[in-house]
Amino acid sequence: MPAADGPPDPTDASVKESMSSTYVDIAQLRFTVCSGGDPAVVEAAKQKLLEHIKTRKMAPFYKSLCERLEWPVDQALLTSMETANAAELASLQEKLKDAVDNLGESEIRDAHLAIAEFYMRTGEKQLTLDAMDETFGKTVAMGPRLDLLLSKLRVSFFFDDLKLTKATIEKAKSLLVEGGDWERRNRLKVYEAVFLICIRDFKKASALLLDSIATFTATELVSYNTFVMYTVLTTLASLPRAELKKKVVDAPEILQVLGEIPYLGGLLNGLYSCQYRNFMASLLGIIDAMTADRYLSAHARYYWREVRVLAYSQFLESYRSVSLASMAETFGVDVAFLDSELSGFIAEQRLSCSIDKVAGVVSSTRPDSKNAQYQDTLKKGDMLLNRVQKLSRVINL
Repeated sequence: MPAADGPPDPTDASVKESMSSTYVDIAQLRFTVCSGGDPAVVEAAKQKLLEHIKTRKMAPFYKSLCERLEWPVDQALLTSMETANAAELASLQEKLKDAVDNLGESEIRDAHLAIAEFYMRTGEKQLTLDAMDETFGKTVAMGPRLDLLLSKLRVSFFFDDLKLTKATIEKAKSLLVEGGDWERRNRLKVYEAVFLICIRDFKKASALLLDSIATFTATELVSYNTFVMYTVLTTLASLPRAELKKKVVDAPEILQVLGEIPYLGGLLNGLYSCQYRNFMASLLGIIDAMTADRYLSAHARYYWREVRVLAYSQFLESYRSVSLASMAETFGVDVAFLDSELSGFIAEQRLSCSIDKVAGVVSSTRPDSKNAQYQDTLKKGDMLLNRVQKLSRVINL
């Protein structure tokens, strides 16, 4: 049991998982505080964040946060945390020295790991990474090496370092070629999927999330309900309707928690079942949830646009022509809004239809596949010729 007045014992397995999930929670709270929004929500997040900082004695993180948000520094709090950090680090370094002088390689490795976890807990990025690299060099077994890389990924996610995230994922995947158990393989898939969400590659992310759904164990990174939300949102934007039915709509792992996640069931079933009014209402709530999520927030506007295009396309496939008023009624919006929406998407060539404003009718204008291929070839050919001309001018210079 950890001491009541000290940090948790990092050697306890259950404590380790709790510390990892708390680490991710802190990053989400920091995002909520930094992103603004509802003052009451921001203030509640700030208080929870400060509680975590005090409990974990995160002096370096507290200093950086005060600089970033221009908070007044509580000097007494900072001094007490720095004093506690210095004492704990001195104790860990003494244990490392004792292990080097008197014990074996395994004990030396454990001492290095304890220092890495200390730096990770207090919010020191570079010192954490250096200590993890030192520990990795002294680790032989495949399982612990992969665990270290997963911890390094959590650090990279915590500090929003996508370059480090990508490099670490590639390193972990190269290790898995040599061996590794299924549990760590599946956890890495979730980590990679979250990275792909961050860079807006929803198609690849959805494939990895679907592969992991029956064996999900990466609770140190995301909760199961959040994992299901990511799975539904990415698959909705990337899977054909037939596959969506088989892999998502009827998936028992998703169905068991779908009702616990606000608006998600309405979004999924509304689109699949052509209940467009319910779909649009649910989409508004989902966009709010995406805006509040640190991994999805940057893509909320993109998602808002893409799934509406998907819904409009799906609706118009069933009709050669339909009145604007009828379509607006189906989607639960007014005619002026729908007219503006469709006009923008038609101008961007996202929808194959035309609007007769006088008659108030939307007509589908689906090109045949051969003509579409021909137009696509012409477009790509023009782009290639332009690039060749630019290159030739550079070479001539």
